[in-house]
Parts: sequence; C-alpha cells; structure tokens
Amino acid sequence: MDFQTFLIFALTTAVVIFSPGPTAILMASQGAGNGLKRTLFGVFGITCATMIYFAMSATGIASLIVASHTLFLIIKWAGVAYLIYLGCSAIFSKSGGLVVNSEAPLRKPRTLFTHGFLIEFSNPKALLYFSAILPQFLDVGRPIAPQFLIMWVTAFLLQCVIYSAYAYLGERLIQGGVKSWIVNVINKTAGAALIFAGIKMASVTANR
Repeated sequence: MDFQTFLIFALTTAVVIFSPGPTAILMASQGAGNGLKRTLFGVFGITCATMIYFAMSATGIASLIVASHTLFLIIKWAGVAYLIYLGCSAIFSKSGGLVVNSEAPLRKPRTLFTHGFLIEFSNPKALLYFSAILPQFLDVGRPIAPQFLIMWVTAFLLQCVIYSAYAYLGERLIQGGVKSWIVNVINKTAGAALIFAGIKMASVTANR
C-alpha cells in the first residue's frame, strides 16, 4: 500500500466512523450518563469488534458471510433487534441500555463494553465495509499481513479519537446543568434515532 492509498483509506474510514449513526449515538449517551473515562470501556468494546472484523476480512470469512444469505440475515436482524431494543429502552425505561441522565447509577464497565461491542459487531454495514470496501485498498503485489496491520492500527486510533470525542460531548452536555425536561427530550430523541437506524438497517442487503 503506497502513501496515497493509505491517505484515501484513512480519510474514508474517518468519514465512516465520524458519520452520526447508532454507534456514535451510543457513545454520546454513555458519555452523558457515565462520563468520558468510564465510556472508554464502551469504545474498547467497539475496537474489539472491529479487530474481529479485520481478522475475518484477512481470512476471507467476512466475504463468505456476505455470500451466505442465511448468515448475513442472522447478523443483520440481530443488529436490527438490538438497535430497536436500545431505542425502546431509552424512550420507555429509566434503567434501559441507553439512558442520558447524570443522576442515573453509573453502569459497570463490563456493561458498557458489551453494549459497544454488540452494536458494532451486529452492524451489517460494518460487515459489508470489511468484506467489500476494505480489500480494495490492498496492494496484492506486496505482503498482505503488514497492510492489514497498518489499516487496523489506523482504524483503531480513529475510532478511539472520534468516539471519545462523542463521549466527551455527551459528558459536557450533562455537566452544563441541563434541565430535567431537556434530558427527557434527549433520551427520547436518542431512542428514536436508534429505532430509525434499526429500521434503516433492515433494508441493507449484501448487494450494497
């Protein structure tokens, strides 16, 4: 992989990560309810899911899953169900998986990690990215393993920086002394956004 190709990969990956989506919403919500430092466990969960996807892409497993209609549907609908669950939890429950409330009990690091991991790993768009788009940046005339390592480290750093920024924004929002009714609106808005993301995810096919 030459330097120009690397820059294109880094820019493309940064745009994909930065684009507001269910993962970004979750990190902002975790930051608001648990603070930046504790939310880093959620970020770590996301990066672990990404590492698995990189390994699957390197071994060709990701492409096999996309080619298998049944396996792809299982992953897709698991992601849809999980997003809708998080969205409904934010809207209807004070103790659900997604609560933007500074007065709510802090969540265990393991819980934050699990939410981050599941929301990333069950995203069919991530699967498509790693099976279809990622290989386009590889230079087949050079050793493949070092290229995958460089891309994984780059994606890892970008995810850490960008999702930590979302968590920080969520934390600052709550620390600013937001009124309770605004917190309630944020809860419902974030929940509705996740449900909408789940509905949109249901339309994703292996052909795009």
